Amino acid sequence: MRKRIQDQAEKPDGENGDRQFVTALQRGLDILRAFTPDDRMGLGNRELAARTGLPNSTVSRLTYTLLKLGFLTYDDATGRYRMGVPVLGLGYACLGGIKVREAAQPLMQQLADECGDGVLVGLGGRDDLTMTYIAAARAARGMISLQLNVGSRISLGRSAMGRAYLAVAAPEERAELMTRLAERVGPDRWPRLRAEIDEAAEQIRTRGFYCNTGQWQSDINSVSVPFPSPQGDVPPLAFNLGGPAYVLSPERLENELGPKLLHLVNTVKHIRE
Repeated sequence: MRKRIQDQAEKPDGENGDRQFVTALQRGLDILRAFTPDDRMGLGNRELAARTGLPNSTVSRLTYTLLKLGFLTYDDATGRYRMGVPVLGLGYACLGGIKVREAAQPLMQQLADECGDGVLVGLGGRDDLTMTYIAAARAARGMISLQLNVGSRISLGRSAMGRAYLAVAAPEERAELMTRLAERVGPDRWPRLRAEIDEAAEQIRTRGFYCNTGQWQSDINSVSVPFPSPQGDVPPLAFNLGGPAYVLSPERLENELGPKLLHLVNTVKHIRE
């Protein structure tokens, strides 16, 4: 991915045949996307350059501009940048426009409470080659569940949520994403990953949900159901239920929780209609 970003960054606007595309804007957004919830100490220019694949001089100009606009703040003591308040405003504006969250949240909470200890129920959408949580629910009481919250990002290619998204993505989008995933993981790992993604699509086609047992993280099992847009005018989302493997056995996922998550999704579809 870094090479792809760098290749694009070195080309002038329109060289890829799309003269409406503003590469400078893409670069600025790449800087903002480089931050994660775990970066509590902030990021310096060198770290941002490493994460984005952009030249150091380009990163310096972009962070200066974003700082002037308030989208980044700067700590003189550490020489690091953090996200500014205006970014939060954009995030809430985005969440406010995803109406399915309002219908889904109480149902997600009800399911999380039914499942009990260690289970997280989430809803996410695609952000480049990751899935970003836009809603999350966990049991009010019980052991600590997965430390994922709104804004957390997980793998598109390896997670149950990401594979559910790929199963219902538009053919052109799916083909592009599969090509990019192949480039990222390399020829040695790609055949196995492609087979697992194809298996996820087949499970969703035949029974409506997909069970991921240890393929995202070895000690985590999960089940996911895609949520295509009823009108097909926006990208799909995906619901996910996951937790420690010793809590969520493959049998429990397949026989109990997969059908329950599928029922939740169908209920949300009915409410939205």
